[in-house]
Amino acid sequence: MARNDEPMDANAPILFFDSGVGGLSVLAEARRLLPHAPIVYAADSAGFPYGTKTEAELAARVPALLGRLVERYRPRLAVIACNTASTIALAQVRAALDLPVVGTVPAIKPAAERSRTRVIGVLGTEATVRQPYVDDLSARFAADCEVIRHGSADLVRLAEAKLSGEAIDPAAVAAAVAPLAERSDLDVVVLACTHFPLLADELRAALPCAAQIDGAAGIARRIAHLTQGQQWPVQPVPGIAVFTGAPPPPAMAQALESYGLNHIHHL
Repeated sequence: MARNDEPMDANAPILFFDSGVGGLSVLAEARRLLPHAPIVYAADSAGFPYGTKTEAELAARVPALLGRLVERYRPRLAVIACNTASTIALAQVRAALDLPVVGTVPAIKPAAERSRTRVIGVLGTEATVRQPYVDDLSARFAADCEVIRHGSADLVRLAEAKLSGEAIDPAAVAAAVAPLAERSDLDVVVLACTHFPLLADELRAALPCAAQIDGAAGIARRIAHLTQGQQWPVQPVPGIAVFTGAPPPPAMAQALESYGLNHIHHL
């Protein structure tokens, strides 16, 4: 699905896409660099969670949904703010859309650079941690490290619940990362799911000896680079949050406003 060739409009938004609200961790970093950028944040709540779906399901679903979003909102750039969707469907999305597409991949390279014990964890969804892409990143950038992978769907749900205003049981977070906590020599953990930075404090309590690394800041720099020289509105404009399923609960809608997403749409 190609976008028509047309002059860049200063009001053309940046489109962020995720299965849920995890991509807000990426959006927050992008906002710091591009405070006037119009934003459309799309959450595929009808398809949530992605981490338990098959590769075939996501390879079909993600490009189709992004095609509809691009037709509706005419963004200047799309960001797949989801490790699972990126590691499975990024190539298909780039082939389908006639605009720049930025993906999200596990930050294994900076984790390996930081580790002193040479034991790092990759904490993501079940779908992400089993991808050959993670094999490749580990071989290229962490060949001298022991890379311990762990997938958790529970953490994704807990992050969504936290943004909905629910209290999070520290014991539930500790149980979700127990296999990593067993390794006293693990000194860096890659948050290979954009939901997990929303649980940074809880994860720090569960894994107190492991520094946390995620790719949000690097993605924000990539967005800024790709849009360098482009025009933006003179003043910040209210952003749009799009949900494919039921509208968010009131507490989540209030949280979305803190990210500059003042309008709720349904796809």
